[in-house]
Amino acid sequence: MEERHTRDKQAIQQLYNDILPALGQQIHNNIAPVIELFENFTLERLLDTWTKDPTDIEKEVSIENGNIQNLGLKIRLEGFNKPGVEPFDMTKDLLFKLEHDNYTVGPNKNTTWLEKEYLQRWSASEYETIAGKWSDELVEEITEKLKG
Repeated sequence: MEERHTRDKQAIQQLYNDILPALGQQIHNNIAPVIELFENFTLERLLDTWTKDPTDIEKEVSIENGNIQNLGLKIRLEGFNKPGVEPFDMTKDLLFKLEHDNYTVGPNKNTTWLEKEYLQRWSASEYETIAGKWSDELVEEITEKLKG
Protein backbone atom coordinates (compact mmCIF):
# COMPACT_ATOMS: atom_id res chain seq x y z
CA MET A 1 0.00 0.00 0.00
CA GLU A 2 1.45 3.33 -1.08
CA GLU A 3 1.71 6.00 1.57
CA ARG A 4 -0.40 9.06 0.84
CA HIS A 5 1.15 12.43 1.42
CA THR A 6 -0.76 14.74 3.77
CA ARG A 7 -0.99 18.51 3.87
CA ASP A 8 2.28 19.89 5.24
CA LYS A 9 4.87 22.59 4.58
CA GLN A 10 6.40 20.72 1.60
CA ALA A 11 3.03 20.04 -0.05
CA ILE A 12 1.86 23.64 0.34
CA GLN A 13 5.17 25.05 -0.94
CA GLN A 14 4.97 22.82 -4.02
CA LEU A 15 1.49 24.15 -4.81
CA TYR A 16 2.39 27.78 -4.08
CA ASN A 17 5.82 27.87 -5.75
CA ASP A 18 5.38 25.42 -8.66
CA ILE A 19 1.74 24.73 -9.55
CA LEU A 20 0.26 28.24 -9.13
CA PRO A 21 2.87 30.07 -11.26
CA ALA A 22 2.60 27.47 -14.05
CA LEU A 23 -1.20 27.64 -13.95
CA GLY A 24 -1.05 31.45 -13.86
CA GLN A 25 1.13 31.46 -16.98
CA GLN A 26 -1.31 29.18 -18.81
CA ILE A 27 -4.25 31.42 -17.80
CA HIS A 28 -2.34 34.54 -18.84
CA ASN A 29 -1.71 33.01 -22.27
CA ASN A 30 -5.40 32.08 -22.60
CA ILE A 31 -6.76 35.52 -21.74
CA ALA A 32 -4.14 37.77 -23.39
CA PRO A 33 -6.71 39.20 -25.87
CA VAL A 34 -9.11 39.96 -22.97
CA ILE A 35 -6.41 41.73 -20.92
CA GLU A 36 -5.95 44.27 -23.71
CA LEU A 37 -9.56 45.47 -23.20
CA PHE A 38 -8.72 46.74 -19.69
CA GLU A 39 -6.47 49.54 -18.45
CA ASN A 40 -4.94 47.55 -15.56
CA PHE A 41 -4.39 43.86 -14.99
CA THR A 42 -3.01 41.82 -12.08
CA LEU A 43 -2.85 38.07 -11.63
CA GLU A 44 -1.57 37.16 -8.19
CA ARG A 45 -1.18 34.17 -5.92
CA LEU A 46 -3.38 34.09 -2.83
CA LEU A 47 -2.54 32.50 0.49
CA ASP A 48 -5.31 32.26 3.08
CA THR A 49 -3.66 32.80 6.47
CA TRP A 50 -6.86 33.73 8.30
CA THR A 51 -8.91 30.50 8.10
CA LYS A 52 -7.92 28.23 10.98
CA ASP A 53 -8.11 24.45 10.91
CA PRO A 54 -10.85 23.62 13.45
CA THR A 55 -8.73 20.75 14.79
CA ASP A 56 -5.70 22.99 15.32
CA ILE A 57 -6.77 26.36 16.73
CA GLU A 58 -3.58 26.91 18.74
CA LYS A 59 -1.12 27.19 15.87
CA GLU A 60 -0.69 30.27 13.70
CA VAL A 61 -1.81 29.59 10.12
CA SER A 62 1.25 29.62 7.85
CA ILE A 63 3.14 27.64 5.22
CA GLU A 64 5.81 26.92 7.86
CA ASN A 65 3.21 25.22 10.08
CA GLY A 66 1.74 23.35 7.10
CA ASN A 67 -1.81 24.29 8.04
CA ILE A 68 -2.98 26.60 5.24
CA GLN A 69 -6.60 25.77 4.29
CA ASN A 70 -6.91 27.65 0.98
CA LEU A 71 -4.66 29.16 -1.64
CA GLY A 72 -5.12 30.08 -5.26
CA LEU A 73 -5.01 32.75 -7.92
CA LYS A 74 -6.87 36.05 -8.17
CA ILE A 75 -7.19 38.11 -11.32
CA ARG A 76 -8.09 41.77 -11.24
CA LEU A 77 -9.04 43.51 -14.47
CA GLU A 78 -9.68 47.23 -13.99
CA GLY A 79 -11.11 49.87 -16.28
CA PHE A 80 -12.80 48.14 -19.21
CA ASN A 81 -12.05 50.63 -21.94
CA LYS A 82 -14.33 50.60 -24.98
CA PRO A 83 -16.28 53.56 -26.38
CA GLY A 84 -20.00 53.47 -25.65
CA VAL A 85 -19.63 51.08 -22.71
CA GLU A 86 -19.63 52.11 -19.07
CA PRO A 87 -16.15 51.25 -17.66
CA PHE A 88 -16.15 48.35 -15.18
CA ASP A 89 -13.75 46.13 -13.23
CA MET A 90 -13.65 42.33 -12.88
CA THR A 91 -12.15 40.07 -10.25
CA LYS A 92 -12.13 36.29 -10.29
CA ASP A 93 -10.56 33.67 -8.06
CA LEU A 94 -9.31 30.16 -8.65
CA LEU A 95 -9.39 28.32 -5.34
CA PHE A 96 -7.27 25.42 -4.11
CA LYS A 97 -9.05 23.95 -1.09
CA LEU A 98 -6.53 22.03 0.99
CA GLU A 99 -7.93 18.99 2.77
CA HIS A 100 -5.92 16.69 5.05
CA ASP A 101 -4.70 14.26 2.38
CA ASN A 102 -5.78 15.80 -0.93
CA TYR A 103 -6.86 19.11 -2.43
CA THR A 104 -9.49 20.33 -4.84
CA VAL A 105 -9.34 23.05 -7.48
CA GLY A 106 -12.28 25.12 -8.64
CA PRO A 107 -13.67 28.64 -9.01
CA ASN A 108 -15.09 28.59 -5.45
CA LYS A 109 -15.41 26.41 -2.34
CA ASN A 110 -18.48 24.59 -3.66
CA THR A 111 -17.35 23.71 -7.20
CA THR A 112 -14.64 21.13 -7.86
CA TRP A 113 -13.00 20.82 -11.26
CA LEU A 114 -10.05 18.68 -10.17
CA GLU A 115 -9.04 16.64 -7.15
CA LYS A 116 -5.39 15.72 -6.60
CA GLU A 117 -3.21 14.10 -3.98
CA TYR A 118 -0.38 16.20 -2.56
CA LEU A 119 2.92 16.11 -4.46
CA GLN A 120 1.19 14.40 -7.40
CA ARG A 121 2.41 15.91 -10.68
CA TRP A 122 0.03 17.86 -12.89
CA SER A 123 -0.19 16.76 -16.51
CA ALA A 124 -0.12 19.31 -19.34
CA SER A 125 -3.76 18.49 -20.08
CA GLU A 126 -4.77 19.21 -16.45
CA TYR A 127 -3.16 22.66 -16.65
CA GLU A 128 -4.91 23.26 -19.99
CA THR A 129 -8.29 22.03 -18.72
CA ILE A 130 -8.31 24.09 -15.51
CA ALA A 131 -6.92 27.22 -17.20
CA GLY A 132 -9.39 26.75 -20.06
CA LYS A 133 -12.47 26.37 -17.84
CA TRP A 134 -11.45 29.33 -15.72
CA SER A 135 -10.69 31.52 -18.74
CA ASP A 136 -14.01 30.56 -20.36
CA GLU A 137 -15.89 31.52 -17.18
CA LEU A 138 -14.07 34.85 -17.05
CA VAL A 139 -15.00 35.63 -20.67
CA GLU A 140 -18.63 34.63 -19.97
CA GLU A 141 -18.76 36.94 -16.93
CA ILE A 142 -17.35 39.84 -18.97
CA THR A 143 -19.87 39.12 -21.76
CA GLU A 144 -22.73 39.16 -19.20
CA LYS A 145 -21.54 42.54 -17.90
CA LEU A 146 -21.47 43.91 -21.44
CA LYS A 147 -25.04 42.72 -22.07
CA GLY A 148 -25.85 44.50 -18.80
